[in-house]
Amino acid sequence: MVEVGAQLYTLRDFTQTPKDFERTISKVAAIGYKTVQLSAVGASVTPQIAREICDKYGIRIVLTHSPVDRILHDTENLIHDHEVMGCKYIGLGSMPFKYEDPNWIQYFVEDFKGPLDMIRDAGMLFMYHNHDLDFYKANGKFLIDYLLDGFAPDELGITLDTFWLATAGVDPIAWIRKCADRIPCVHLKDRKVTKERTEIMAPVMEGNIDFKAVMAELEKTSCKYALVEQDVCEGSPFDAMKTSFENLKKIGY
Repeated sequence: MVEVGAQLYTLRDFTQTPKDFERTISKVAAIGYKTVQLSAVGASVTPQIAREICDKYGIRIVLTHSPVDRILHDTENLIHDHEVMGCKYIGLGSMPFKYEDPNWIQYFVEDFKGPLDMIRDAGMLFMYHNHDLDFYKANGKFLIDYLLDGFAPDELGITLDTFWLATAGVDPIAWIRKCADRIPCVHLKDRKVTKERTEIMAPVMEGNIDFKAVMAELEKTSCKYALVEQDVCEGSPFDAMKTSFENLKKIGY
């Protein structure tokens, strides 16, 4: 069964020091989460400190978002850091700017091939997180498809993000099916339309995405961890994370 976790990017303002990181992890654990993704955590929260604090509260670190320069040029040490954290999935949060160019996306595979092979050979998996931009067509082909065509599933996974799929105007269910063997981790993020006709992020099941259908489809795939994320919250991000957790619990998670 897919396990629901917390993407700590939602709580990034509260994870910049070891003291605040521990306070935040204690609150995340109290909500009921057992797994987290580390993203935008303060530099003073070292891999060892993060592991010790998470272990203290019964939390497992299952995914990161890591700087692209470390992925490409400090791969061995990055792998070691993930071994310290007990984390198998090394993530990249977005497409580096230069590869967005239609004349440069072709070099992504060439540049990342060596580091991704090192990550795979260490028993880990590189995870690429999509945004709506990844469904921009360069030379008639989605940016994300350059990655899918260039790497095997044991080299590159996709952290599908439900909000950005919906924002891009593509069918989340169709893309879950397309990436079924590449999505050990996904992001659950809802999308709500306001009376003013603006589109905003919302707690899971508080917006317009059919998460019952999403979760049912994820159960048919390689997905292990569905990580709740909300980049922007109308109130306290802790309240938003709790609402998402409780809503998912009502449908069996």
